[in-house]
Amino acid sequence: MVAGAFPIAKLLYLGVRQLSRPLAARIKAGARASPFFRAYVCGPPAQLYHWVEMRTKMRIMGFRGATIKPLNEEAAAELGAELLGEAIVFGVGGLCIFLEYARQASNTRRKEEEQSSTLLGLQEQVAELGLAVETLDTQLREVNRLLLDLSTSAKK
Repeated sequence: MVAGAFPIAKLLYLGVRQLSRPLAARIKAGARASPFFRAYVCGPPAQLYHWVEMRTKMRIMGFRGATIKPLNEEAAAELGAELLGEAIVFGVGGLCIFLEYARQASNTRRKEEEQSSTLLGLQEQVAELGLAVETLDTQLREVNRLLLDLSTSAKK
């Protein structure tokens, strides 16, 4: 049952992820060409990434007070565009994982509801059978009592 749905969902998610790569490449190309994207979208994250990376490397090497030069505009735009593209691919991958988790949770919840309803139905049947057994037991006692009365009245 799971084997039939598994490849289709996985193939769909793989297709979405593969389509996100060219989309990310187009966005990167647009970001490199647009002055607004270069200055406000690609530049600041690239400068921050460069600053954190260089500061970490300097601390690892033992240089505590070294100043870090910012990237030039072209390098910042390139690095920012790469970061943006990777963020898009990562976001699409994360979305695919979330959707798969939600699908699995939905399937699990549905199965648990089915099991719960089946269990409730079985409990109702057991209760009905218990009542039927009690009724038959009462009737059997009544028949036994009548037989005992007949046997005692026949002896007299």
